[in-house]
Amino acid sequence: MPEARNVLFITLDQFRGDGLSAAGHPVVRTPFLDRLAADGVLFRRHFSQAAPCSPGRASLYTGLYQLNHRVCLNGTPLDARFTNVALEARALGYDPVLFGYTDQSIDPRTVTADDPRLRTYEGVLPGMRAVVDFTEDLGPWLKWLAAEGYDIPENGRDIYLPADGTERDSWGEPGGSNAPTVYKAEHSEAAFLVGELTRWIDQQGDGPWFAHGAFIRPHPPYIAPEPYNAMYDPDDEAMPMPVRAASPEAEGDQHLFASFVVNTPGLAAPRTDRETRQLRATYYGMQSEVDAQIGRLVAHLEHAGILDDTLIVVGSDHGELLGDHWLTQKLGYWDAAYHVPLIIRDPRPQSDATRGTQVQHFTENVDVMPTIVEWMGGEVPAQCDGRSLLPFLREGAPDDWRTEVHFEFDFRDPVNHGPETLLGVSSEQCCMTVLRDDHGKYVHFAAMDPLFFDLDDDPAQIVNRADDPAYANDVLAYAQRMLSWRMRHTDRTLTGTFLGPAGVTVSHDPRV
Repeated sequence: MPEARNVLFITLDQFRGDGLSAAGHPVVRTPFLDRLAADGVLFRRHFSQAAPCSPGRASLYTGLYQLNHRVCLNGTPLDARFTNVALEARALGYDPVLFGYTDQSIDPRTVTADDPRLRTYEGVLPGMRAVVDFTEDLGPWLKWLAAEGYDIPENGRDIYLPADGTERDSWGEPGGSNAPTVYKAEHSEAAFLVGELTRWIDQQGDGPWFAHGAFIRPHPPYIAPEPYNAMYDPDDEAMPMPVRAASPEAEGDQHLFASFVVNTPGLAAPRTDRETRQLRATYYGMQSEVDAQIGRLVAHLEHAGILDDTLIVVGSDHGELLGDHWLTQKLGYWDAAYHVPLIIRDPRPQSDATRGTQVQHFTENVDVMPTIVEWMGGEVPAQCDGRSLLPFLREGAPDDWRTEVHFEFDFRDPVNHGPETLLGVSSEQCCMTVLRDDHGKYVHFAAMDPLFFDLDDDPAQIVNRADDPAYANDVLAYAQRMLSWRMRHTDRTLTGTFLGPAGVTVSHDPRV
């Protein structure tokens, strides 16, 4: 085992990449994540590869782009042939444990037809042992709340209804006011998970251990406990307003897909500025609440004397639109749905020179699994599309590091065929792929017109230039680059393996 032995892998859910005070946000305060970044490395232009949760986490855990792991939806099985960060850790002698959830549906070919895991998308990642399995029914947390004296509603998820008894707002979630939750901050989901995690850590002695803490917040419902519900004033002049076109109609005019989602209940953002400001203020409070609990967890490691024995990785499965482009949630081709934070604190002396660094290179969630595996002393699996980020923690960026970022979104509905019917496409045509660099952004649909944005002139990505003759050469160049990217990242599990007179030869160049 390496000299610093423990791994604490933390995921936040639906946490925007700009939502850190260390990243220069004008309003939100995240002092504990900021402190962790100051003692580690903050990756400022880090992107998830897919949304929603299951596809995004599949990339995070396997190091694969969606084009390879093919987890398209919450409920798409993760192919059992792929390795993942938990299996790799287990092969290196760890017993990876889970506090939270991984949302990885089991491969139905590996179990019998009566296996109950075939009836949920909230499966546990293969190789991960669940100590606290925190699924949508909220069972472990609600049981704990009951023991703390709370009345648990018949529908457990009604625990999120506002304490003042107001109804859910017009877009289906609390957030139209700053009414707090019925539970106190010290009894939040994050507080519960930290309590369980710290108790488990205290039982591990000298380790080594691998713990995955998967926190649900700031995922909706948009509601926070006191004092976080009122921590941010929606009327604060510094409150940033969404990046969007002049109206939902104008946003929808950009593309058929935009028109479809901007008019979809549950995705459409509030239509008034006041509601939007309150939604943002509530979300920021949710960010600050989970930040405080991460601070509590890290402080416990420090108090126990094992902080400098522990690699800490903090990231998110995807972002949140939060009113950008007249949308909430996470979907489509918009940056806010994929731009996420990544903080890595490597305790080893080799990383001392980079502490407090903020990396401006493009990095991706597919890089996280290779980073953890290499740090544990393992060999990065040949399947991985990502690359280890350890050079950024030590000697600096490799000369051949990527200069663009990629993400994908699949919007098929295999049960009801809603998008297929409304858009007039097949299920296999319900997908898009995005290439984004410093200057342009190209979005390719399988069965609809592409989009192209000139990020130098239009950083808000409002004006589609795909049909503008002045941009014809740019559109062609980006489309060719996307094709080359897909060719370079097709499955290579065995392509570097050669059988000949000398036996088995294996060679894999780093992905570029």
